[in-house]
Amino acid sequence: VQLQASGGGLVQAGGSLRLSCAASGRTFSGYHMGWFRQAPGKEREFVATISRSDSMTYYADSVKGRFTISRDNAKNTVYLEMNNLKPEDTAVYYCATSLRAVAGTTPGLYDYWGQGTQVTVSS
Repeated sequence: VQLQASGGGLVQAGGSLRLSCAASGRTFSGYHMGWFRQAPGKEREFVATISRSDSMTYYADSVKGRFTISRDNAKNTVYLEMNNLKPEDTAVYYCATSLRAVAGTTPGLYDYWGQGTQVTVSS
């Protein structure tokens, strides 16, 4: 599986960005998708996940109500719509796939990772 993330950039606090992650190599609809982020000097943290079968979603408390994860199986793409961005959202954002039975929130449950896209929110 190959993942290509895009859509990052510099935005002012309160602004919005939409990240995309295009997948190739396997049947996209067959795996869970997740977004994680990593700020300088910090560990990679869970942001959101969407399940493979019924597109159920789950979010970190820090982004709930502001971020929305979605997927388009016809385009082999997962999205992360980010609204009301805050300076603390600044990080490199990574998309990842999981072939496990259940979508999870820890990086170790994900099997393939994209290269990351930088999101910078200025105050």
